[in-house]
Amino acid sequence: MNTKHVKTAAQAAALITVLTCGVSLRAATPATAQTLGGSVAVPNQYQTVAFSSSAEAGMLQSAYLILATGDHDYQGHRVRAMHQIEAAAALLGMNLSGDAKDRQPQPLSDAKLREAQGLLQSVLASSEVQNQKRVTKHINNAINQINTALSIR
Repeated sequence: MNTKHVKTAAQAAALITVLTCGVSLRAATPATAQTLGGSVAVPNQYQTVAFSSSAEAGMLQSAYLILATGDHDYQGHRVRAMHQIEAAAALLGMNLSGDAKDRQPQPLSDAKLREAQGLLQSVLASSEVQNQKRVTKHINNAINQINTALSIR
């Protein structure tokens, strides 16, 4: 086995472990305005709403990292999926960004995209149950981008 791939896999595993420790998903949603004596008072611009557990945060981060190490040969759909995950994560108070420099061979990259797709489908189920419509929209868009990427040969 190539030591470069072993080192990269070990680094990715360590990064995932570090990122998933203590992460809590939260979404910022507009607070409803309250009327006080005819005037509108908004105590907080945003109200924090719990999404579920750190399990979804870990899956979202893992899916993003998997896509970040994927092959570039997807006509931009891999990156578009990453942007959709970034948008969903931002709604939940998470900051995901970047693209890895080490690339994987196409067959391995395809398998990893399918793995990311499975993780996103789990997050999608949680976001639907929690009625997080904006998060659900971005996760669906990311899954659609991955489907398109995998159809490209």
